[in-house]
Amino acid sequence: QVQLVESGGGLVQAGGSLRLSCTASRSIFDLNYVAWYRQAPGKQRESVARSTTGGSETYADSVKGRFTVSRDNAKNTVYLQMDSLKPEDTAVYYCSAEAFSSKLGAAIDYWGQGTQVTVSS
Repeated sequence: QVQLVESGGGLVQAGGSLRLSCTASRSIFDLNYVAWYRQAPGKQRESVARSTTGGSETYADSVKGRFTVSRDNAKNTVYLQMDSLKPEDTAVYYCSAEAFSSKLGAAIDYWGQGTQVTVSS
């Protein structure tokens, strides 16, 4: 079982920055990856960025060069630094993690409760 808690959302003007945090209830070394997703009103949830235990990072084309994902292993926390924010970045941002369950013999996805990011024009 993994609990994920996001924080850091809020209201910011276009061009501004926010840093989201996702803190896990266990070591992020145990997780195959930690990812950020977002869902805007009336739209499907989309992947934003992903950080794997192996050290690779991937980003959606819409955020490349503006968003950066990083990890603090000591704090069991993954961050999403969001710079040069645009109104179209407005969404609820969710943290997700995949962990292997030895009990079930399968990888399980876990989700946080989400944090609202609103970018005003």
